[in-house]
Parts: sequence; structure tokens; C-alpha cells
Amino acid sequence: MAIVMAEHPHAALVRKGFEAFSRGDMDTLRELIAKDATHHVPGTHPLSGDFKGQDAIIDMYRRMGEETAGSMRLEMLGICVDGRGHAVGMCRVTAERQGRRLDDTGCIVFRIVGDKITDLDECVEDIDKNNEFWA
Repeated sequence: MAIVMAEHPHAALVRKGFEAFSRGDMDTLRELIAKDATHHVPGTHPLSGDFKGQDAIIDMYRRMGEETAGSMRLEMLGICVDGRGHAVGMCRVTAERQGRRLDDTGCIVFRIVGDKITDLDECVEDIDKNNEFWA
């Protein structure tokens, strides 16, 4: 007999966010992300830096979709939680842009307060590859 454990609420929140991003569902993302949240994107490319506030974050996601002509895909590899307001979503990212192809592994460290994401700190496996792709 297999024991099925319920998914931790923070893992469920992160999964819902990744699924909404993959569908381009910005309305759902707005529901999940706090109005004053910050998304930190590593690198030195035009879409890197700190995006402060829900509108700036959603606009950055929109730009990613436009820049990749909708080709960006996230394949969930797993979600880890600490039960204290942190979750890490790991994924494989693929996209095409201006004749270049990105295939990299990354994660986002989420800070969750209540039922809202307040901070997203993105990490990538190959920062040079990401800088080249988004340049």
C-alpha cells in the first residue's frame, strides 16, 4: 500500500506559478506575487537585474515571451521547501531567440509570506550561456 503525502502549500504555490508562467497566464501570476515583490535575475544582459514590484516583474515576463517569440519552455525538475517560507523551484529552461538556442538548468529561490511570493532569486547553471542568449 503506497502512502500519498499532500503537497506542502508552498510547493503547490510555486508549482501553480511555474504552470501559469508556462501558459503565459499573467493574471494568475499577479494573484500569486505580492505587489511589492522583487525578482532578481542574474547576469549582465538586458533582462537581468532587480525587477521591483508586481508590474515590473510581469513586464519582464512579457518581454521574455516576446523576445523568444513564445518559444520559452520550463520543464519542472522538482520543488523543495523548508517549511519556513522558502521554496526552491528547479527547472530546465529551453528557448530560441535570434537564431540562438538556450538549454540550461536553473532554479528560483522563492520567499513566501502568507500566500504570496515576496521575493524571487533566480539562479542559472551557466551564466555565460544565459548572458550570450539574452544579449
